[in-house]
Amino acid sequence: MRISDCDILIVPGWLGCEPDHWQSLWAKDIETARLIEEESWTAPNKEKWVATILTAVAATSQPTVLVAHSVGVITVAHAARELSNSAVAGAFLVSAADVENAHNWPVTHGYTWPDEGFGFKPIPEERLPFPSVLISSSDDPYCQQIRARQFATAWGSDFIDVGPAGHITAASGYGPWPDGRARFNDFLARL
Repeated sequence: MRISDCDILIVPGWLGCEPDHWQSLWAKDIETARLIEEESWTAPNKEKWVATILTAVAATSQPTVLVAHSVGVITVAHAARELSNSAVAGAFLVSAADVENAHNWPVTHGYTWPDEGFGFKPIPEERLPFPSVLISSSDDPYCQQIRARQFATAWGSDFIDVGPAGHITAASGYGPWPDGRARFNDFLARL
């Protein structure tokens, strides 16, 4: 599959993505990409976030590829049950956030993830109904890599360890993230 053959829905995580985040840059650079917007980035509601994905997928005109980061990855896992008969061709998942162990997360831009988890717990463990890849960093402060591997196994996702890359954000040195873009193109070529 080529970029022109699909609608790319970019699913940010908790707190959204800043202008220099790779997701924002890809949304500007890829003609068929659209950044999903949520009502609240600081106090997400799982049901609303899932509904946003379902609505966005329903509005696409070509096969859909989801590009999710952090809590966006967990949102895709929750939405997957309702996406089994949809036009989703695949999901490119980056830096899953372990919402079940958020007590270990650092304070981020002055915010902390609450114990109740905004409804995102428990993390679904069912196989995703579309091809997927999960990219993980060995030193991600939001998810130990052993947990990321467990998610990939449960979801039937290919697993890619990119070494020490933090949470794969602009703050950890991954603005445009050309290596990620190359990996995304490889993923598309396999769909």
